[in-house]
Amino acid sequence: MTSTSKPLTILYKDEWLVAVDKPAGHLVHPADQPKDDDLVTMKILRDQIGQRVYTIHRIDRPTTGVLLFSVDRTAARALHRALARHQMAKSYWAVCHGIAPAESWECYEPNQKEEHLPIRDAHTSFRRLAVLTPAALAREDPAQISLVEAIPHTGRYHQIRRHLLHHQLPIIGDFRYAGIDTSHHLGELLGTGTRMLLESKSITFNHPITGEQMTISAPPDPTIISLFPQFSVS
Repeated sequence: MTSTSKPLTILYKDEWLVAVDKPAGHLVHPADQPKDDDLVTMKILRDQIGQRVYTIHRIDRPTTGVLLFSVDRTAARALHRALARHQMAKSYWAVCHGIAPAESWECYEPNQKEEHLPIRDAHTSFRRLAVLTPAALAREDPAQISLVEAIPHTGRYHQIRRHLLHHQLPIIGDFRYAGIDTSHHLGELLGTGTRMLLESKSITFNHPITGEQMTISAPPDPTIISLFPQFSVS
């Protein structure tokens, strides 16, 4: 590990797999144009357990939560196939600015990573977990925030973030899609700083060697729980 990195919290480990609770601000793997102060989860985990690790899936740099790796090449290939065949189920928690439109809903808004690239189908299922009117937002419009569960059925670029924005529910701290000034303002009012409140909550899949169905979950993100303490145990 580098001198500036802390040990990762390991959520699960066996002789083929290891899952960690990725901190906010960590890259999953090295950037195309790396910087000296980059914190790279893959490298930190490799040094922490003393084994080569293979990335199975990715989550955005500001996103926290479950991140799955393999320490075995054969297992990694099997998991990559399962991911490509949509045989891995993932769930996320997001704290959004506004009121979720229903107890549950679906979004099929197509996704295009960049203007010159193809438009691709995308599908996310959403469920409203809670709505809160923090005293700090009493004079804001909207004054409510929502805790939402998101289950992506496709793996498009920034899919959850874009689909929530499509329903006028920008994620708190999402500087890219909610706006810089708004994100700073809400972060200061809510006491969440510059954190983007999106957590990779769980991943469910069949073990690539044993075939056993397993679910690995992350503990609730402390910053999310500071706003929704009723979910401190999940």
